[in-house]
Amino acid sequence: MIRIYNKSRNSLPAYASVNSAGMDLRADLSEPVVLQPLERKLIPTGLYIELPTDCEAQVRPRSGLALKHGVTVLNSPGTIDADYRGEVGVILVNLSNEPFTVNPGERIAQMVVAKFQQEELVEVAKLEDLSDTERGAGGFGHSGKQ
Repeated sequence: MIRIYNKSRNSLPAYASVNSAGMDLRADLSEPVVLQPLERKLIPTGLYIELPTDCEAQVRPRSGLALKHGVTVLNSPGTIDADYRGEVGVILVNLSNEPFTVNPGERIAQMVVAKFQQEELVEVAKLEDLSDTERGAGGFGHSGKQ
């Protein structure tokens, strides 16, 4: 259960379908905001949440905005920690060549709530003290395209 205070003019975030992972976040604006090409702005949602102590909320882009307009969440996924009580904001960036208008009440991002656990870090003396795996240090496309 997530406690939420809604200061916005919008309805509460909701799952669009029975198997949706994310809830849509809407812009809490009194007037439209224009994002120029390569411009970023913090868009308010008017939402304040209280998450369980073993959860985080991840703010992610909406695929339709990204594909159709080149607008995405800049620090994706953005993390909202369980002890944060301020307003949920979304950093939108316009990666297209055209201005994009964010309208009041528009769906701008999605929020996914995920469980996590904090782990204790144990420092080792040298790299060789880490266990071997078949993959090793291979990364960034090491397995090829196929």
